[in-house]
Amino acid sequence: MEQLNKVELRGNIGSVRCSEYGDRVVVNFTMATTAARSGKDGKPLVETTWHVVNAWQNRSMPDLKLLAKGMPVSVTGRIRSNRFTGADGVERTSQEIQAYSLRIEEESMRAENLL
Repeated sequence: MEQLNKVELRGNIGSVRCSEYGDRVVVNFTMATTAARSGKDGKPLVETTWHVVNAWQNRSMPDLKLLAKGMPVSVTGRIRSNRFTGADGVERTSQEIQAYSLRIEEESMRAENLL
């Protein structure tokens, strides 16, 4: 049986941190995705999920230094789990998306456009 760990996301960038390691560029950013539906009362409900994304510059990506808050992007990558011990001594697990493809979208993907 073939195993698969693949994620495709489309949303808007929150915070961005770009770093350079020699001639390589890595960017860490948060990304919001939204899902809209109608509630029991018929009013629209928008659920926002935040993701942490890590991307190293490669040929299938735009210049990562151009990424900015609010920018609509599509990301393809894999889920990676990280275990760490917090300052309170409790072991925790976090999830992040290791992107191998990223595209800046042209249209706005604001939550109000989903309804």
